[in-house]
Amino acid sequence: MGAASQDMHAVTLEQVIRASGPLLTRFLEGFGDANATAQAPGLPNHAVWTLGHCALTMHKLGRAIDGGALPATDFAEGHGDPELFDTALVCFASVPLIDALRYPSMARAQVVFEAAIDRLARATASADDLLAPINWHGVGIPAGQLVMRVAFHNGCHAGQLTDLRRALGFAPVIN
Repeated sequence: MGAASQDMHAVTLEQVIRASGPLLTRFLEGFGDANATAQAPGLPNHAVWTLGHCALTMHKLGRAIDGGALPATDFAEGHGDPELFDTALVCFASVPLIDALRYPSMARAQVVFEAAIDRLARATASADDLLAPINWHGVGIPAGQLVMRVAFHNGCHAGQLTDLRRALGFAPVIN
């Protein structure tokens, strides 16, 4: 792939990541601090966990592409600061807790999510090689494919929010 083609793909993938943000956040309508950790029988995740989980996933890919770190302003290992997501509480295979005090507020969680969208989009746009493999859960996957996969991951969690909204009796977002 030539440099011009690489740049075109980087811009397209940047746009894919940026588009995945509002496609998820539109399903947050009606969620606030009083119901951020509301669960429904048979459904896996609550709203604030979803924001933290998707943000952490995007930052992990962003870190693999740009070499930076997880932002200490948004994440920490171990609970302590209510403004931060505890990485252990929102990582892959974590189980969402009902205790809202273990998570940031919904407003803060949305800020963290938006920052992750921006970081991954910027990292993608400036990537040196989107064909370079990144170790992702023990498998080498080209960076560009992972960007698409993470955008799809955001979409999967948007679907979970849709199910949760229905189970909690919220009005539909898409009619």
